[in-house]
Amino acid sequence: MDDRRFDVRNSQGGAYAASQAGRATGISADAHRVLRNTYTLLAFTLLFSAVMAGVSMAIEMSRGVSLMCSLGALALIWLVLPRTANSSAGIGVVFAFTGLLGLSLGPILNHYLAMSNGGAVVMQALGGTAVVFLGLSGYVLTTKKDFSFMGGMLMAGLLVVVIAAVGSLVAGLFGVDVSMFSLAISAAIVLLMSGFILYDTSRIVHGGETNYILATTGLYLNIYNLFVSLLHILGAFNGDD
Repeated sequence: MDDRRFDVRNSQGGAYAASQAGRATGISADAHRVLRNTYTLLAFTLLFSAVMAGVSMAIEMSRGVSLMCSLGALALIWLVLPRTANSSAGIGVVFAFTGLLGLSLGPILNHYLAMSNGGAVVMQALGGTAVVFLGLSGYVLTTKKDFSFMGGMLMAGLLVVVIAAVGSLVAGLFGVDVSMFSLAISAAIVLLMSGFILYDTSRIVHGGETNYILATTGLYLNIYNLFVSLLHILGAFNGDD
């Protein structure tokens, strides 16, 4: 009987300690677990994506194949990931998705690296992406502010940007100079992705997102689009885009 009492007291003490730790940090134990798994998977997928981008650059993948990789990635995220997000198969889908997007980056990176100061542009874009992501994520994790109110505005902004991008593409096919308009779209994407980083991180912290596979996918897309848009903007300001 004494041993059982001791075990019960120990378990109650552990639960109390976990509860107190959660209150101290302002993040629940479940949210801590999702955050840990999300950032771990995000780190591995970013590394894998970088390796695949290197492979794409080495074999000098064409823009046509790059486009096919991007379409394949979209098919995975829309058709396959929702069915596998709650199983271990979802991890494989996330790696396939990020690998395809990494491959699609090859021609873009080769384009910028072929410029006179292309190496500096790529490194500035990488550095800028890291600073924005770590800074905004750190801000949410430190302040525990809830940015869920931004969801509607961000989705509306994303819809506007998608429509504008399609319009820009169509206009370009008819010979219209859309370089400045395209630059404005990239700037809007940088702002939108910054907002999505705040929003997505906040959802994890406050329990709005409990699936680390879906959370990883969202954060990866934020980073990917932020990087590509910064590349475009920095390339333009360096006079090579």
